[in-house]
Amino acid sequence: MATFVGAVKRYLSGEAEERRSIRSILLGPPGAGKGTQAINLKDNLGICHLSTGDMLRAIAKEDSPLGKKVADTLQSGALVSDSLVIEIIEANLQSDACKLGFMLDGFPRTLVQAEKLDEYLQGQDEPLNNVVEFKVKDEVLVERISGRMIHQSSGRTYHEVFAPPKVPMTDDVTGEPLMKRPDDNATVLQRRLDIYHKQNCSAHRVLREKGNLTVCRRHAVA
Repeated sequence: MATFVGAVKRYLSGEAEERRSIRSILLGPPGAGKGTQAINLKDNLGICHLSTGDMLRAIAKEDSPLGKKVADTLQSGALVSDSLVIEIIEANLQSDACKLGFMLDGFPRTLVQAEKLDEYLQGQDEPLNNVVEFKVKDEVLVERISGRMIHQSSGRTYHEVFAPPKVPMTDDVTGEPLMKRPDDNATVLQRRLDIYHKQNCSAHRVLREKGNLTVCRRHAVA
């Protein structure tokens, strides 16, 4: 992650050529720690963190045909259509929250998504400059996900074994109840991992072929 960390340090010290100097993607399987690292960075950097998983879960809660369709897809462990995910990402990249830069979390996951993202950013004359890839063994991910608890409004995460809250199922900061996502179980996760391993190679290859990108690998452990 040296290249990414260097870009962050230059950004915070004012050495970056422009405020929109960080346009990054965090890649990796579900539960690898992408969201945790993004939350730790986004406030200091003043850039937006776009998690496709979080945005799709928000849509899934809506009382609408689309909300029900997305909810059923997420609970089954399948992937939402490329067209919907791309539409959501592009709309958010155009928002004021992303004017100072962005970190994409969990996107792109397919070849179509990678090509469409590249096409969109090239059209904005704002190509990506950092890609960070998280590498974690599947068996570690299953253990992590199965014990994960989340404070919904802040995004803070806890774990039954590795990072338990002071009071069971209660956020340490606000005292509000924690939740477990319906898709955070071993059966659904293994299905998601199988899909991820089959589909991510082509998308990652597109990113690596861009001469202005640096792909960093982080071998995470529990």
